[in-house]
Amino acid sequence: MESAEAAEVTPAARNSTRPTGSDSAAVRHRVRVTGVVQGVGYRPFVYKAALRRGLVGWVLNDPEGVLIEVTGQAGALRTFADELSSQAPPQARVTEVRVEALATEDPVPESFVIRESVHAGRRSTIVPSDGYVCDDCLAELRDPADRRYRYPFINCTNCGPRYSIVRALPYDRAQTTMSAFTMCAPCNREYTDPLDRRYHAQPNACPVCGPELLLAGPDGGVRRGEQALTTAVEALAAGRIVAVKSVGGFHLAVDARNAEAIDRLRAGKRRDSKPFAVMARDLATVAGFAEFGPAESDLLSSPARPIVLVRKRSGALPEAIAPRNPNLGVMLPSAPQHHLLVDVDGLSALVMTSGNISGYPIAYRNEEALEHLFQIADLVLYNDRDIETRVDDSLVRYSTHPRLAEPVVSFLRRARGYAPYPVEVGIELAPLVAYGAELKTTVALSGGTRVYLSQHIGDLKNDATLASHQQTARHLAALHELTPRDAAVDLHPQFRATRLALKEQGGEFGTVVRVQHHHAHMASCMAENLLSGRTLGVVFDGAGYGEDGTTWGGEFLLGNYREVQRIAHLRTVPLLGGDRAVREPIRTAFALALDAFGDVDAGTAAFPVLRKFDEQQRHVFATMAQRGINAPLASSMGRLFDGIAALLAITTHAEYEAQGPIELEGLLARDLNMSDPVERYHFDCGASEGVTEIDPRPVVRAIAGDLAAGVDVADVSRRFHSSVVDMVVERVQEAQAAGGEGVAAFEHVVLSGGVFLNEFLLVNCLVELRAAGFDSYCQQQVPTNDGGIALGQIMVANARLTAQSSESHL
Repeated sequence: MESAEAAEVTPAARNSTRPTGSDSAAVRHRVRVTGVVQGVGYRPFVYKAALRRGLVGWVLNDPEGVLIEVTGQAGALRTFADELSSQAPPQARVTEVRVEALATEDPVPESFVIRESVHAGRRSTIVPSDGYVCDDCLAELRDPADRRYRYPFINCTNCGPRYSIVRALPYDRAQTTMSAFTMCAPCNREYTDPLDRRYHAQPNACPVCGPELLLAGPDGGVRRGEQALTTAVEALAAGRIVAVKSVGGFHLAVDARNAEAIDRLRAGKRRDSKPFAVMARDLATVAGFAEFGPAESDLLSSPARPIVLVRKRSGALPEAIAPRNPNLGVMLPSAPQHHLLVDVDGLSALVMTSGNISGYPIAYRNEEALEHLFQIADLVLYNDRDIETRVDDSLVRYSTHPRLAEPVVSFLRRARGYAPYPVEVGIELAPLVAYGAELKTTVALSGGTRVYLSQHIGDLKNDATLASHQQTARHLAALHELTPRDAAVDLHPQFRATRLALKEQGGEFGTVVRVQHHHAHMASCMAENLLSGRTLGVVFDGAGYGEDGTTWGGEFLLGNYREVQRIAHLRTVPLLGGDRAVREPIRTAFALALDAFGDVDAGTAAFPVLRKFDEQQRHVFATMAQRGINAPLASSMGRLFDGIAALLAITTHAEYEAQGPIELEGLLARDLNMSDPVERYHFDCGASEGVTEIDPRPVVRAIAGDLAAGVDVADVSRRFHSSVVDMVVERVQEAQAAGGEGVAAFEHVVLSGGVFLNEFLLVNCLVELRAAGFDSYCQQQVPTNDGGIALGQIMVANARLTAQSSESHL
């Protein structure tokens, strides 16, 4: 009978629990390792580590992660335990190592073995994300003597597809899209040898037994293998557009140095201005057209291979890739076929944008790519390995400031390489599913103390994206054996996901909890930072349905997960034409000028850009604003940025979401220095029924004065941005003072909402709030835009349902 003599738990982020005892004494331990430790080569890593240290025992996979029983000298066991986290395989994410001392066995095992997996019990292991091509596989890919030379699907336990190909757990080949391919004898020998790096690599394959590359033209002709690759490369070099099947879906690719090809791609995508991403051969290639530091280099080279926003070198690549933007989204190859495409002279950089028809999710099935993408592409490069789950590229940005102790890494989109890694929230959660928002949506499910957030899905504007949304929710639940009892949705009654969930209330879901949009933003930031207690949320975005039925978006909320109080907000502005004002921000500019000057003629005189409207149109707009005709009111910081960008004649009509704010910030050229305090603008404030209204009219009038005085538009942008930072700090100080002398009104400040994707605003708000003594946080695990909403919905719904349950038992 085994007896536990001692047990201790330590997160792997700190030193693992270290076995105690005399270095020469033989001792026995049970070790539990949790995190992303299955499907990443962890058991063979443990096996080799044990052999190196002369240890005996066994290792196996089970529903909780990896379990080890090991006997050996105490000194060797200490080193072994440390290596379980410090030397883990590249794709592993060790979250905890638990070491438990056991009585020694009699007799002592003669060797160390890998045991068969145990499948009984509650599953808590984490599905690994898709990874890059490791250095070993890359060397084989380029070695003419290797049997996998130039094989586009080379992989091993340290790299390759995972989440995108898995159908169900346990993660075995039969449960993936590789089940269609039977391994040849050499591949099977690798697969069954614990000392081989392809031991239990489920996508293991070679040219003899594995997937094949194919190339199709619009005439239906198909080329295969090396001929398919060669033809695709020749087409790209000739300026043609090639749809390329990647790890999680299709890209549309052109030569990044061919301006004419880029223009053709823009025409095909009907995308005149939205930036494209660039895939580069290596870091040396990136250095030729962008500036980046060591931390950005590490992000680019990481197994996740995200798109990283870096500062572009003027003139190094065609401006059409990212017009009027100081940044360039850059990634390194994430799949073997990418390396084969960019390893060619003259093609070291490719524009790689999502392979979809505008408004629809990226194509990931061969049949849909072959049916639809010829509307844009000249050729389609695909393969016969199916993708089970659509996964877009992740997009991140690294920000530093001399007055910030730690850098800020922001997700603009969280998908390939990071999904479906969960967020650990530190409290036990009810079994829930959250359906996110309408734009940039994700779904989330809770299990234990984790929230499993899906990859980016997109905007729920059509049936195809809604179907993808629902399929993603079902797939996540099945993978992690989660059965949500209740659902959380946005408060907006017209959101498609909200309506869908409400139909299931009383059926699939017991309760559907409707969560106000900005409360969910605030709760999301609290959750990933493990915050509790009274918190002040500064939530700025484009639009969210408010508790009063109006559009919110410039909010200061005070409260906790369960409930919040709206203590301050921006003065409302009418959205002339409703949603049309989002696509035509010059309408919001007109409304801001009219509100600031109180007169159509005075507003038009102050801002020459408004003269684009003739007198009749100006009269119509004024009537709409004054009478509230098709002009819903919005207290939105996003719309304020829209309007200022239009008043400055930067962006009067938006092709893509937040184009005006992005180009307004772009004038700052990623220089995060605040303007001189004397030059900054000032927001007025008033109070009504205990709620502060933040009035931008003085700011608008001051901007008009600067334009009349000939102040450069870039300087006006810096003054405006700096003034918003000042306003945030002032309102937070006011809220704290409202708590009374010696009383803290709140413990923390959190910044969330899509407007905080603005680097200048985010970083400087953190700097100035912390300098003023406030414990301030932002989002770094999930996007601060609507891609992080689902996490917050889970937290709010959990708090409310828990409170209801407690009250019902009183």
